[in-house]
Formats: sequence, C-alpha cells, structure tokens
Amino acid sequence: MANSNKRQALKLRKGHAVSSIIMFVIVVTLVSALLVFEEEIFLSYTVNMKANFEIRNTVLLSNMLANDHDDTTKLLVADDYEYLLCDEDLNVIESHGENTCLLEETAVTIADDDEFIPTGTKILPDQKGNFIIPILMGRSDMKLTDVLNNLSQQELDEIFIEEQESFVIPFWVSVPMEDGNYFLLRSYLISRSQDVTMFVFLFLAQAGLILVFAVVMLINIISNISNRRKLTKMLFMDNVSNGHNWMWFLIKGEELLKKRRNCRNKYAVINLVFVKYRNFVLCHSLNEGEAVLRDVYGIIRGSVSKKDMVAHSTSSNFPMLVRYTDEKELRMNIQTMISKLEKISSDHKFSFQAGVALIDPGSRAERSLIDLDHIYNNACAARASLEATDESGIAFFDRQLLEDHKWIDRVEERQQAALENEEFKVYYQPKYDPRTDELTGAEALVRWQSDEMGFVAPYKFIPIFETSGFIKELDHYMIAHVAADQKRWLDMGFNCVPVSVNVSRAHFVEDDLADQIRKIVMDAGCPADLIEIELTESAFFDDKKAMVDTIRKLQKYGFTVSMDNFGSGYSSLNSLKDLPLNVLKLDAEFFRGSNDNGRADKVVSEAIKLARALNMRTVAEGVEEKKQVDFLAAEGCDMIQGYYYAKPMPGDEYEKRMTGAAGSTETQAEEEDTPEDGSAEK
Repeated sequence: MANSNKRQALKLRKGHAVSSIIMFVIVVTLVSALLVFEEEIFLSYTVNMKANFEIRNTVLLSNMLANDHDDTTKLLVADDYEYLLCDEDLNVIESHGENTCLLEETAVTIADDDEFIPTGTKILPDQKGNFIIPILMGRSDMKLTDVLNNLSQQELDEIFIEEQESFVIPFWVSVPMEDGNYFLLRSYLISRSQDVTMFVFLFLAQAGLILVFAVVMLINIISNISNRRKLTKMLFMDNVSNGHNWMWFLIKGEELLKKRRNCRNKYAVINLVFVKYRNFVLCHSLNEGEAVLRDVYGIIRGSVSKKDMVAHSTSSNFPMLVRYTDEKELRMNIQTMISKLEKISSDHKFSFQAGVALIDPGSRAERSLIDLDHIYNNACAARASLEATDESGIAFFDRQLLEDHKWIDRVEERQQAALENEEFKVYYQPKYDPRTDELTGAEALVRWQSDEMGFVAPYKFIPIFETSGFIKELDHYMIAHVAADQKRWLDMGFNCVPVSVNVSRAHFVEDDLADQIRKIVMDAGCPADLIEIELTESAFFDDKKAMVDTIRKLQKYGFTVSMDNFGSGYSSLNSLKDLPLNVLKLDAEFFRGSNDNGRADKVVSEAIKLARALNMRTVAEGVEEKKQVDFLAAEGCDMIQGYYYAKPMPGDEYEKRMTGAAGSTETQAEEEDTPEDGSAEK
C-alpha cells in the first residue's frame, strides 16, 4: 500500500503541465501553419485563375487576328486592347497603344499541359508590373502580400485605381502565330477591394478563432498547474503539526539522497518517538495532545539544519533525515534535542526515544537503488529495542540488530512447519523430595530440534513465540504430548508423578482456557491429577478475576495449579491472598550469587512458611549445591528442581529415572546453549 501511494504521489507531483504545454504549442503551430497555407492557396488560386483568364483571352484574340485578315477586326481589337505584333526575333512589326512591354527581359514560358494554349506561349513583364511574373509562375519564395508591402508608394499608385478601388497589375502575354510571328497582348491582373475584404475577413475570423482557442487552452493549462500545486501541497502536508507528512519525507528524502552532489555525504535516518503519547491524550484530550505535537515538531525543526528533513507520520512518530560528519557528534546532537523535548512542559515529564540508521557515502549507482522506506524501518527496529523502558534513549541500528531481526523472521517462518513436523521435543526435569531423595514430580520443558537449524535453545525462540502469539499453539502442543506420555507410562505400569506444564499469560484472554486444557488431557486419556498447570507470576497482574475463575475451574477438573518464578521481580503478597494456588515455585535467583549476610536464606525461609500457612506446597528451582539442598530440607521445602539432582532430559531417560535411583548428588551440568540465568525455559 505504501509503495502504491508513493507511486500515485510521484505521478501527481511530476505530472505537471509539460505535456499540456507541448500539446498547446503543437496545436497552435499546426493551426497557424494551416491558416498560412490556406492564405497562400487562396491567393495563388485567385491570382492564377485571373491570369489564366487573361492568357486564354490573348490566345482567342490571336486566333481571331490570324484567321481574319480584315482590317475591321484589327480595329475592333485595337479599340479595346493594347497589343504588339512581333517577328520571331521579337522585333516590333506593328503596335497599338503604349508599348510598355519589357521585351529585353527574360520571358517565362507557360506550361503546355492545356491543349487550348499553344506551345510557346509566354509571359513577359510590363514596366509597371514586372514584379508579378515570378508570382504568376509560382517561382518565387515571396508571398504576394509581402511583395505588395515592399512596393514603394509610387509603385502602388501606379497599379491602384482609386475610382474602382482595385489593384490593376499589367503584364504581357506572347502567343505564337501560324505565320511565325508573335502576338503580344497587354493583360491585367485585377484585384478588387471586395476580394481583398472577403479574404481579410475570412483570415481574421479564423485567426480570431485560433486566438480564442489558444487563450482558453492557456487558461486551462495555468489552472491545471495551479490546482496540481495545491493538491501536491495538500498531499504533503500534515494536518496535526502543520508541517510535512510521511509521504513528503519518503519522496523528497529519496530525491535528496540520490542527487549527485549528495552521494559523498553521510546521512542519518531517525525515528523519534514521543513515549506514552497516547497515555497523555487519554488523561487530557486529543486537542491538547496535538498542541504538544506541534510544539515537538517546532523544536525538532529548530534543532536541525534547514537542509535536513523533518516530518510527522503516525501519532507519536517523527521521521528525520539529517546530514552528519561524526557519529559521536550526531549522538550528542540527538541527545541535546531530546533534552529540549523533555522540558517542553513544566507540568509533565515527557520521554522521547530515537532509533538511528546510518547511510554511508556511496556511488551514484548505489544511491540510485536506495530505499528510504527500508532504511527508516531499520531505524524503527533500533528504536523498538528501547521499548522495554519508558525512559528516553537513543539506539543505533547495527549488524547485530539486523541479525536478530533476521533470526526472528526465520523462526516465525519455520514455526508452523516445526509444530506440524513435531520438531519440538519434550524434555523432563525431575523434582525430588530433599529429605528422602524420592522422585515426586517433574517439569516439562521444550527443546527445538530442527533439521534445518539444528538444536535451538528455548531462550532463542520462546520470547519470539510470546511476542507473535504462537506460544499458545506451543502450549497446546506441550500439554497434549505430556498427557500422551503420562498415559503411555501408566499403561506400562510406571509409578507416574505429576508433571507441570507452563501456560503462557497470552492464554488468559480466553474465557474457556480451563475447558481447552481439560479436553486436550481427556483426549489423551490421562488423569487430570498427573498434570500440573504452571502460570508465570507476571500473568497474575492482568485480569485477576479471569485468572481466579480459570484457576478454580482447573482445580475443579482435578488439575493442580502452581505459580512459577515467585520472587522474580514482581512478587505480590496480595496475589497470594487472592489466588487459590496449590504450589509455589521459588525463583532460581534466590539460590544464585553471594549470600554472605544470610538475607536470601531468611527470605526463602519465610516464603516457605507463608506457603505452608496457605496450604501450598513449595518447589525450589535452580538448586545446584549440596548446602542449598540441606538448607531447604531443614526449612521444610517439599521439592527441589535443579542440576544438583538432574538436568532436563528426553522422555526415554526420564523413564529410567522413574524406575531407578535419584542419581548422582553432584551437579550434572547440561551442555546446552542456554543462558546462565536459565531464562526462557519452558
């Protein structure tokens, strides 16, 4: 969707009126050329049509004189015309009227494609109209209008007859006669004012239409340009901060990075987040929240260079693209900006977190392939690494963070197939009575044995499943396999003990969780009292009523319910008061580190007494030393789970434990890729 919006924005922004302007120029040019061509055609047609009439008239008169030797005919012709009779060398034999023919000028022969006009018919210039000859024959690059415009006033006066309001342009037509002589008749090209008026009217009318069309089209183009600019401004404007939005940042940012002059510069892409902005809006109002966002935008804009880019995207996110030279200096500048933002209100303490992704200098070819959206996502990923705290902070995206995200993606891509292929293996860690060393229980823990990725320790995938929600699928898988194992061992005649299975807090949004667990166990044919449901302590701080209802249902169905990791950091005596638990598991942290002052022993001792007073059994996990076992036995702890007795083991090894001794009392270290604190064990 983002790419689609980006393409649409680029199309709107770059699709300015160039094409419309080009089309406008082409259309106006073509229409104007057509108008000029039409003018030339009209003039040429008019001139040549009249000239052709004069030529035909000359041929007719020459035929009359050649066929009729009566002097009367000559007199009739002489009354109306001026003519010459010349020999073959154009020597005048006879003339009538003023001889204005320029016999010495080069004559132009008329094409003989007309049978009526004899071969050899020519046009000769007249003293008053010698300029018309090349126009008549179409051999001049000059237009008739240009010729007339270039005539002197004297020349115009000679050819213009004011009484008739006409231009009269004389020329001579020479027609060969049968006796070898030539008959030359003075002819006239007459253009009356009404002809010119009609032509001018048509020309001006068409020119006017072209002008109107051009003006309308030009107005339309200007309007389109203006509207496009307004739309682009609206598209790139953020209505909350009154600054720029994400689309502007994405498009303009990539343009900035891809410019040749910027290829050698270092840039930082920053995702700045207003922490707990929604909480502020919830406690105050949306209007107040948006007013704060405008102030935040103003401070950010004032903290960077004018050439740097700042925008407001989602409610509390501010993307930035800033140029830098030194990473240490960049960090200091960001910290200075965050310090200003934290003090934006005297009544509230605000926090801001920044994720930073760096862009190194590169060639123009490398920069041409840059994807700002992807780089900003890296900055967001860096910022997300700070989500565990609400305090202000800065995180840079690095190679390790990239590898972590690739691993998350790989796990999520493989998780469903791993479940279907039963790549998740159930390991059992026994629990022993410290007073008798008798096996009294076990905890089911998951291990991932992948054909593609090899052995995957729990801490590498359990947190990912909890985030994605896939942990619920894994919980069902574990309960089903443990119930099936218990049923199989019962059928084999083993003395089975309860096995605890972790259930994630993600399940407690489901009203029918107890019924789901009951159905899974019943379908396997396993007695409910052989399955213990472990709930993490953090789950008790969600919906307490739903938690109590689920626990009571589970106990009603015959299951034992325990609180795991008691004392891991969020312990609440109030939760013990309200929740009807059967077992309390003391967190392994009680038994790690120095205990020189004996404070840990006192806390553990009191916790065991409290559990006993509430009719709860106790389990100490993470026990690795003999002195710890002796201490817990003396204090009345019911069970111990830890490497002192046994490491987590596959089901076939656990079978041997059910029929054999407790095993070595020495610590049995497990050579697994597991963190020292044992976190994320399931």
